[in-house]
Amino acid sequence: MHPTVQKVTQRIIDRSRASREDYLGRMNELKAQSPHRGALSCSNLAHGFAACGQSDKDTLKLMNKANVAVVSAYNDMLSAHQPYAGFPDVIREAAHGMGSVAQFAGGTPAMCDGVTQGQPGMELSLFSRDTIAMSTAVALSHNMFDATLLLGVCDKIVPGLMIGALSFGYLPTILVPAGPMPSGLPNKEKQRIRQLYAEGKIGKEELLEAESKSYHSPGTCTFYGTANSNQLLVEVMGLHLPGAAFIHPNTPLRDQLTRAATEQVIRLSKPQGGELGLGDMVDEKSIVNALVALLVTGGSTNHTLHWVAIARAAGIIIDWDDYADLSSAVPSMTRIYPNGEEDVNAFHEAGGTPFLIRELLDNGLLHNDVETVVGQGLERYTQMPALESGKLVWQPFTGKSLRPDVLSTASEPFAPDGGLKVLHGNLGRGVIKVSSVASEHHRVEAPAVVFNDQSELKAAFDAGELDRDCIVIVRFQGPRSNGMPELHKLTPYLGVLQDKGYKVALVTDGRMSGASGKVPAAIHVYPEALEGGALARVKEGDAICLDADKGTLDILVDETEFASREPAKPDLSGYQKGFGRELFGWMRRAVSTPEEGASVFGDQLP
Repeated sequence: MHPTVQKVTQRIIDRSRASREDYLGRMNELKAQSPHRGALSCSNLAHGFAACGQSDKDTLKLMNKANVAVVSAYNDMLSAHQPYAGFPDVIREAAHGMGSVAQFAGGTPAMCDGVTQGQPGMELSLFSRDTIAMSTAVALSHNMFDATLLLGVCDKIVPGLMIGALSFGYLPTILVPAGPMPSGLPNKEKQRIRQLYAEGKIGKEELLEAESKSYHSPGTCTFYGTANSNQLLVEVMGLHLPGAAFIHPNTPLRDQLTRAATEQVIRLSKPQGGELGLGDMVDEKSIVNALVALLVTGGSTNHTLHWVAIARAAGIIIDWDDYADLSSAVPSMTRIYPNGEEDVNAFHEAGGTPFLIRELLDNGLLHNDVETVVGQGLERYTQMPALESGKLVWQPFTGKSLRPDVLSTASEPFAPDGGLKVLHGNLGRGVIKVSSVASEHHRVEAPAVVFNDQSELKAAFDAGELDRDCIVIVRFQGPRSNGMPELHKLTPYLGVLQDKGYKVALVTDGRMSGASGKVPAAIHVYPEALEGGALARVKEGDAICLDADKGTLDILVDETEFASREPAKPDLSGYQKGFGRELFGWMRRAVSTPEEGASVFGDQLP
């Protein structure tokens, strides 16, 4: 193993010892009682299978047959989740073929950040993750089940499903992806058109036409944002079937993978002699594997929140220093938009996760001694699924990358490190991703332009007030202020300023998108402005220095004078009500810091 990977792993094991032992102890107690269906009263059990056909009722009366819980985030508004409409029928048929039963245990919410960017609904986005976790727990609470299939793809949805399922971590669990849509308008062209619109050089009709050519069919958006980062990380953790992440929806291969996932989770169930659940597979080493995969591919900055929360749900405590130390030691091996011009389809065609995992294993950057849904070790995950005469087979991917401009080797990477940095200084602590930021923009020192709402930036841009070197401060965007929305809507405006030759950066206690791009952005800065963070005391024109190479974020004013300033106290009442926001007030009050996962489960999880 690479010494840094080994060092960080051992640090996490030591830090998590007490909480991990507590978690495993709770799961072992629950496992000893399963199948819980056997403990139900006759009335309970009758309710549980009342809607089933007689054959399924007869099976469920037996404790030596598996009942698979299907928890789905299906809706037909999200392109990534629309394909899930037909999955339950495929799963039920496959379960019957194994002499078992599958029941649709429950649905969870699934919102699209692409629809809500810059809209009030985005202020519910982060909290939807914990809502999904609770919805998953409700679905599994009936104690009817021996195994779980989780159907979800996007942003907060996969983390939420995993957090909820880890409360039932004694059950074997497989995540079932739906796959990306085919490639549409090239990402570089989409970015160009967005900037033209921001400059007022084209109208809304032209912009909508371009966006519709980008997001054009069922399947996940093809850029490497949070959704596709989810898929890659879950696969590297061994919680998908090998090579399943990026197979297109509504294809024979995708349907066969769904059938195979059903059959495999039944094999893992206690009635079939299985002994390991999700909580056994999500351990310190598999979490480190996920972080390595995130960093070598330049994945979503949202996972500096989400994987912290997932780890804590399994009794494992990680922090941003773990990310930063790993990032300094692992190579950058992919160029997928926004870190390059191509998309996840090009990545998959180049060799995808099987090639990537093989390279990382061969270079000691992944732990191989982990439990996966197909057995111990990650070697199976160096294989690509295919159909031969209609039968699902896995073939080792032994060749070279078919697109070395998209997927490189560990020995000839695109950059020597993963490009994720932790920033700290007198403005607080945050993170920055520089994998798609040119080196000349890693350090920006400029006067502050201060906004308390993201909508104020567009007005300033349109008025020409930002045509200069500046560090844009967008504050009161943290989880306690307004739910920590993504600020991806600002990206075209900041990109235009950078293209004009200005030195520009963003500093915020909010989030950027999984599509964080070429403009340096210090994000997730905490303490957030509402909680007395230093950002609340920044004034227009203050000199700010963001240095990603040194990992610093500072205001360059007299220390005594800065400390004596009264913090800004804007009226935030507009964030509190409307569009359902009034229902989430308790979450805003209860949420933990970004480095603790920005979760409302702080009292229950480590």
